[in-house]
Amino acid sequence: MATSELSCQVSEENCERREAFWAEWKDLTLSTRPEEGCSLHEEDTQRHETYHQQGQCQALVQRSPWLVMRMGILGRGLQEYQLPYQRVLPLPIFTPTKMGAAKEEREDTPIQLRELLALETALGGQCMERQDVAEITKQLPPVVPVSKPGTLRRSLSRSMSQEAQRG
Repeated sequence: MATSELSCQVSEENCERREAFWAEWKDLTLSTRPEEGCSLHEEDTQRHETYHQQGQCQALVQRSPWLVMRMGILGRGLQEYQLPYQRVLPLPIFTPTKMGAAKEEREDTPIQLRELLALETALGGQCMERQDVAEITKQLPPVVPVSKPGTLRRSLSRSMSQEAQRG
């Protein structure tokens, strides 16, 4: 099965308002697949010959960042679908219980969370390699404030060899 894909990139920058937008998505997919119900098979037992032919069609899928998907067979028209909104963040593991509810009314703790709680209890709630936040921040490089917005972009665009040549 042969497949061709076309990707799109959109980039905008508004220097006056200090805004930028960048998006990339897989826009068009064209794939060749066997066509159902369109095959020919002949067999000649006297001559010991066989012939098999399978029909092919080109399936087309077009996506957009506005959650619209068009699908169909090339030359036969496309069907448009409005995709449901997809959450960016993962679904929560559990919903908090009602504070005023009795114990009998509360939901059971999910199995994954129960296993994590059991592991924490077994470890005694202590991490063997625990470090204070101050020790971790000492290991980080110092933060350098940028005086002009364009200065950072120029310094990041230079390669390491250019930096070494300048000294």
